[in-house]
Amino acid sequence: MKFTIDEIKAEHQKVKNGADFPKYIQEIKNLGVSHYKSFVTDGNTQYFDAENNYAETGRKYSDLIVSENLNLDQFKTRLKFHQQGGTDYMTFCKDCAENGIEGWKMDLNEMTCTYFDKNGNDVLVEEVPS
Repeated sequence: MKFTIDEIKAEHQKVKNGADFPKYIQEIKNLGVSHYKSFVTDGNTQYFDAENNYAETGRKYSDLIVSENLNLDQFKTRLKFHQQGGTDYMTFCKDCAENGIEGWKMDLNEMTCTYFDKNGNDVLVEEVPS
């Protein structure tokens, strides 16, 4: 594997809000990350290379309770606000949990972000700006 969790963390530290996200994605892609999966419950993220080897961050914060009820419209509103720089990462994770979003999968080759619910169902796919 070409990248380390420490390298990814160093890039993540540069992200102050959702507006910084596209540059972060490009930087970790340059490190050799092909895709990753983040979990809202505890912030663990698994980063994969092209051969499907992965490294994970482990728990980043105390457990959040993800709502059983998906509120996709409210989530889309909060997501847009976050992407415009209106919230920090932790607030975004809380917004996800409150609106029934279990996590997201980033495909750095397709440049898509797919949000999923507690049942693992894909509920929203977005193109990542480059």
